[in-house]
Amino acid sequence: MDVAGLLESAGLLVPEETGTENDITVGDIWDYLVHDEWETALGLLEELGAGHPLPLTFWEKIADAAEQLRLERSSAWCQWRCSEIRNGMVRADLTLRPVGEARRATPIAGHGVMRPMWDIGHLSPAGERALNVARIWVEDMPSLEPGERATVRLLPLTPSQWKHVRPGQLISMHEDRSVAGTAVIREVHRPATAAPAG
Repeated sequence: MDVAGLLESAGLLVPEETGTENDITVGDIWDYLVHDEWETALGLLEELGAGHPLPLTFWEKIADAAEQLRLERSSAWCQWRCSEIRNGMVRADLTLRPVGEARRATPIAGHGVMRPMWDIGHLSPAGERALNVARIWVEDMPSLEPGERATVRLLPLTPSQWKHVRPGQLISMHEDRSVAGTAVIREVHRPATAAPAG
């Protein structure tokens, strides 16, 4: 399917009453599509999907459109949203430790490539701390510097190991044995087959 067709079919999956904070609706997207302003239409569809639960098919279609338009960050974001629907997602406020207090001296990439380990309260059979892997996406920032704080989205590698995680819980991020940062859970969304928590 071509870009215009993908964006049109994605737009049909958005309820008409859905709008953004700036009062952008699906009707506005049709205007951009009529004038072949595909990149703008794609950005608005992403914006509409940001605050409203839309089906996996919606995100798959706009991910495909972003890929065809060679919009790497949009493609990565839409693929990330597909993964959230399939596997569940945890939102948290993460604070990285400052340079000198942890191993990291450079910023972490914000677009889902980093896969740190997290202490979410599991123990090994020997009673030692067991860590769990989750990819990280930093919201509204291209990267996160040591000592900074941001809201992040986590995609657990093994979602079943994160079932006990709840809003308000404190977890820690690790790149080695030391704590690289701490996070307070804000929201937990189970895979599409399960009901959301918190």
